[in-house]
Amino acid sequence: MASIDVYNRDGEKVHAIELPLEQLDELTVTVSNVVRAHMANRRRGTHATKTRGMMRGGGRKPWRQKGTGRARAGTRRSPLWTGGGTVFGPHPRDYSQKIPTKVRRKALQEALGFKLSAIRVLDELKLNEPRTREIFNILKNNEAQAKPLLVTTASDKDLWLASRNIPGSCLTQVEDLNAYLVMWHHNLVFTQAAAEKLGQILGG
Repeated sequence: MASIDVYNRDGEKVHAIELPLEQLDELTVTVSNVVRAHMANRRRGTHATKTRGMMRGGGRKPWRQKGTGRARAGTRRSPLWTGGGTVFGPHPRDYSQKIPTKVRRKALQEALGFKLSAIRVLDELKLNEPRTREIFNILKNNEAQAKPLLVTTASDKDLWLASRNIPGSCLTQVEDLNAYLVMWHHNLVFTQAAAEKLGQILGG
């Protein structure tokens, strides 16, 4: 268990909570596999090329077999010709990978342990109005303005509108948190409610 300090919007320590995390100096292959799977699942797989059978034309032999001095040719859509088909080109396919729930949870726990010093828990993250300056000042007071990942328990339109102009920022709900997001961002900003729910998800 790790003791995480809870701060207010002015960067002042309020109290501390316990999370089922351990400080890690290096990552295992589990995190790598889950991150790779996440990136593979984001691929659309719609790439396509045409083979010679898909090309238009080519039904007529370009010239007779013998007597011209040129090489034999049976179709203008040969892969050797300009405008011809493609050999062994990419075709639509599914890149998705299935990762067991326990493995994803373990990878998330390890990634959070590796980024433990970058975790910042705020007692609340409520805005008076959806302005970027307000959320940026809150993050700056808590030294978490660089590429922040904001984690809440419910969707918040005002928070999303205010944070979307911060470079590298992302807003997500704690149920959607994964190892990829944790490793990609520099600072992890949780609301206290989200951090407590994270502890329940990780089995704390």
